[in-house]
Amino acid sequence: MRKGIQSVKAMITAGLMATALLSGCGNSVQSEKPSESPPATIQPTPESSPSESPSASAEGPASTLNPNTPPQTGDKAILEQIAAMTLEQKVGQLAIIGLEGKSMDKSTESFIQNYHVGGFILFKDNITSANQTLKLLNQLKAANEAVPDSVPLWLSVDQEGGKVNRLPSEFDKTPTARQIASKQNPEYTEAIGSSLGLKIGSLGFNMDFAPVLDINSNPDNPVIGDRSFGSDAETVSRHGVAMMEGITSQGVAAVAKHFPGHGDTSVDSHKGLPVVNKSLNELKNFELLPFEEAIQKDVDAIMVGHLLMKKLDAENPASISPAVITGLLREQLGYDGLIITDDMTMKGLTGGISVGKAAVEAILAGGDILLVCHEYKLQQEALDAVIKSVKDGVISQERLDESVYRVLSLKAKYELSDAAMPAVDTSAINAAVEDSLKAFQAQ
Repeated sequence: MRKGIQSVKAMITAGLMATALLSGCGNSVQSEKPSESPPATIQPTPESSPSESPSASAEGPASTLNPNTPPQTGDKAILEQIAAMTLEQKVGQLAIIGLEGKSMDKSTESFIQNYHVGGFILFKDNITSANQTLKLLNQLKAANEAVPDSVPLWLSVDQEGGKVNRLPSEFDKTPTARQIASKQNPEYTEAIGSSLGLKIGSLGFNMDFAPVLDINSNPDNPVIGDRSFGSDAETVSRHGVAMMEGITSQGVAAVAKHFPGHGDTSVDSHKGLPVVNKSLNELKNFELLPFEEAIQKDVDAIMVGHLLMKKLDAENPASISPAVITGLLREQLGYDGLIITDDMTMKGLTGGISVGKAAVEAILAGGDILLVCHEYKLQQEALDAVIKSVKDGVISQERLDESVYRVLSLKAKYELSDAAMPAVDTSAINAAVEDSLKAFQAQ
């Protein structure tokens, strides 16, 4: 049957190529103009401008070379790239932020020009149609490409299927994780993952915050439910990894979530801080198993949730906990890939700490990317706080460069580019996906 899944992948990939040919637009998509009354331009706070540099101005922080030593081992080209980056360029790579509206505005442009942000995440409020989404992503790319020495952007989305669906209505709907797993066929799950990668990739997205590796073991859970592949570790591991491999087969980075496990909770971390009272042994025998399987399969990135793991760290949510991120995920589970926080504007985190302080704590704990989805002032606060902490020596250059290296390495793996995507033919993609899944309909 493995041969069958490869043919399914080939059909989906062929569908993507056919879509590009049908468009006939090459890379000539034009950027829309910003709104007539854009928000005020965002600039770094005075603390984030290098005091020793007389060239700093209202246009943003000066571009001074970082004199500190980057990591000493690894890919030579990436090491040289890090050595040539300014402090602001490095810190910017540690942020994926949201934006307001459905087209570029001056604030978003300032985050690109002045803070060199590493990427963006889009939500349903940013999306009306396939063409509008593609234009918006192309606008972001064009603005980033215009900045000297820029690094191509992560363009990310939460696209799981079921109720977590951000795609335009022109695309056929994707079943819930529970429905997918009910087929009891990981190859079908992988094919669904390939279809997700195809759809979002055709618009220009290159990162998907999926799959969900939470085990839905608590019937009172208000946020996971059918977003989980099942209520046992084996089902979630098998189908979660299959979904991950399907997504990545289409050139889209997959982010497994929500470490160390959001399944056995009764609080939505968007609204409050869930508390998990399980011991490390209990976690290792259940919640951690899908994540361990994903790590064995070289998962691109892992999102850490805002969960208080009471017996691991009684004070800090997992997303800013050294015990959870470095002690458990890095050292005990041996994961050296990219670690991303859940949205830092969620009440599960901000109920007890400012976004700026949380951003610093997340990096100190061993995290690599700060996901700050809402409110320009909070995004600026997070970035300014990290910049200042590096200048003050709170975050060491070694700790900073370590995360930058992971970010640049994954971007290099996927050969990210800010080249504009051609027009998308959603009908052709829907047809390609439908044809690719016919092999499973009789099962």
